[in-house]
Amino acid sequence: MSRPTGRVLTLLELLQSGGTRTVAELADRLGVEGRTVRRYVDQLVDLDVPVESVRGRYGGYRLAPGHRLPPLMLGDDEALAVLLGLIAGRRAGLTTAHHTASETAAAKIRRVLPKHIARRLDTLLEALAFTDEPGEFDTPDAGVLLTIADAVRHRRPVSIRYTDRDGRRSERTLHAYGIVAHAGRWYVTGEDARIGEDRTFRLDRIADARTLPGSFEAPVGPGPAQRVLSAFATAEYRHEVTLRIHGTVGQIRARLPAGVASLEEYAPVAGEDRADVDRADADRTNERWLRVELRVERLDWLPPVLASLDRPFVIERPDELRDLVTTLADRLASYARAKPDSEEPMS
Repeated sequence: MSRPTGRVLTLLELLQSGGTRTVAELADRLGVEGRTVRRYVDQLVDLDVPVESVRGRYGGYRLAPGHRLPPLMLGDDEALAVLLGLIAGRRAGLTTAHHTASETAAAKIRRVLPKHIARRLDTLLEALAFTDEPGEFDTPDAGVLLTIADAVRHRRPVSIRYTDRDGRRSERTLHAYGIVAHAGRWYVTGEDARIGEDRTFRLDRIADARTLPGSFEAPVGPGPAQRVLSAFATAEYRHEVTLRIHGTVGQIRARLPAGVASLEEYAPVAGEDRADVDRADADRTNERWLRVELRVERLDWLPPVLASLDRPFVIERPDELRDLVTTLADRLASYARAKPDSEEPMS
């Protein structure tokens, strides 16, 4: 590569780092005179790179938005950061376009990496392991995502065409509060204007979105992420479970996160037997009785979770859960009583 061409690319890299660069600063960084900097800028403009001049005392040159993406100059660490971000996003299911888009973008960057950086990347990928298998998630349409994001920012109503989990299609007007990425999926939460209630929608189930005239006021209270987690915890499922657990919020949340269960202080009613309420030592002031409510499709996973909490608990409902916990306790006790030299485990 000739030195003038190399300097033009260096100039592009300097401009892409952001802000306005004076002619004197650019000339010093490139080791040329000011008029040569102006000639290099003209060459970038001829290549459709949107460089604009800024007049005034602190004027110079800067990159402006253009009709297409100009050549992108990345440093070594920047290239690694972008590639790892693409890999991690694809692994977590948080891509916003077809899988091929992130794959081709990664391939383009990988193809032009200097050899020493490519070796570093290969070494990292060989040493990198994930604790879970990549999920197969439907990705949201990028146009839908950007339209809703714009509606969130400007507090504009948005019309969406939505297909629910049962395949029912509907058109709704949404006052979108925010977009939330959770457990490999994208969600939007907001008020369904037709019914005047908050709702959470999966973005990959929205077929079309268009901004409508008008505006709305953002509500006070929990942020979008907390609203989505609360929606999961209160969704309609087969079983409604109510527990009282003695412990700290952190202890309970370690096994029953906000997206699964809701917590509130437990205040015994007058005359209630407090024998089980006062079971914990008095000096553990951070531990207290909390009421835990959750809705689940199946109950069989809850007894092991309650056992792993290792905290006093009371099952208020349903009775079926109490039976499952008793069965698990009996089974564990039978395993514990088994002789070390027995040939078969007890059933």
